[in-house]
Amino acid sequence: MRKLLYALAATTLLFTSWAHGAPELRSDHPERYTVVKGDTLWDISARFLSNPWYWPEIWHVNPQVANPHLIYPGDRLALVYIDGKPRITKVASNDVVKLSPEVRSTPIDTPIPAIPLDAISSFLTDTRIVTPEELSGAPYVLEGEDGRIITGAGDRVYARGQKPAEKVGIFRRTKEFVDPETGEFLGLEARSIGAGEVTAENGDVLTLQLTSSNQEIRIGDRLLTNVNRPIATSFVPSAPEQEVEGQMIAVDGGVSQIGQFDVVAINRGTREGLESGNVLAVLKSGNLVRDPVTSETIQLPSERAGLLMVFKVYDKMSYGLILQATRPLSVGDKVTNP
Repeated sequence: MRKLLYALAATTLLFTSWAHGAPELRSDHPERYTVVKGDTLWDISARFLSNPWYWPEIWHVNPQVANPHLIYPGDRLALVYIDGKPRITKVASNDVVKLSPEVRSTPIDTPIPAIPLDAISSFLTDTRIVTPEELSGAPYVLEGEDGRIITGAGDRVYARGQKPAEKVGIFRRTKEFVDPETGEFLGLEARSIGAGEVTAENGDVLTLQLTSSNQEIRIGDRLLTNVNRPIATSFVPSAPEQEVEGQMIAVDGGVSQIGQFDVVAINRGTREGLESGNVLAVLKSGNLVRDPVTSETIQLPSERAGLLMVFKVYDKMSYGLILQATRPLSVGDKVTNP
C-alpha cells in the first residue's frame, strides 16, 4: 500500500489511474492560497482542481521549506509551472518562491487532515470489522457488581474467557454485512461502548474495572484488546489504481437519504485494490420509464450524483465519507472510479 502521509515523495509524485485521466485546473483557481484553520486537504484540492483526487499529481515538494511534506494552517501555497506543467507548492511569501530554509514565527503542531475528522473519528477509533469467530471467541460480560445487569464507567464487572490484555475495550455487535450482489459474508461490525482494566483473574472469570463508557455495559458484551491507534490522517485524495465497481451497502445512523459527510459502507476492500484516500464516484440509478410506443419498461442510465472518499479499508469492505452529493443518495447506489 502506498504510504503517502502527505509526503508525496521528495519530488513530484506522479501516477496514472486506470482510466489514464489527468488533473484539470478550475477556471477560477487561485494563484496563491493561505491555509487557514479548519481547512482540509480535500477543501484545498477542490479550490485548485475540478477533479480533486488528482492532488498527488500536482503537489510539488520544496525540500528547502520547513516541513515540506505536511500542510499546516498559515502555510502559503502557490500555483507554479514546472516544465510547462502546473504544480502546487509551498512558498515563503505571497509573491516569491524562496528556495532557502524558513523559520516559522509561530509553530503550529497539527497538520491539516485530509477530510473532516469529526465526521469519521468514531470509525477510526471505536469501530472495527471482525469475523464471527473473533467475536464469539472473545470474553463476555457476566454481570456487574452486586448483580447489576447494566453498568457504566467507574463500576466493576465480571467477565468470562481468556484475558485478551490488561486494558480492554468493551464491544457490541451492531451490523452484519453481506454482499447484496453475491450473498458473500463481508464481516461483522463491532462498536466500542467502553473500556476497562482487568484487575483480577479467578480461573476464566475476569474482574474488570470500567474506566470509560459511552453506553450502558450489558450482559453478553464482548471484550477485545483495546488498540490505541492514533487517528489516521495519512491519506490524501487519490484515484484507485485499478477499476472498481461496487455499491453502498449501509449508512451510519440508518437514514433513508444519504448526504454530505454521512459515513457509508461499501462492498469493496483491499482485495479489489482499494486504499485509504481513494475517491469514488457515486452513481444514482436512472428511473424506470414506460416506453410510450412499445409499452416496454426502460431503465434510464445511471447518473453521477456524488463523491466519497474511502478512509478505512478491510479485506472485503470499506468505510467512506460522502464529500459531495448533488442529490439525495441511498443504500444500493453504485460506486465506481471517479
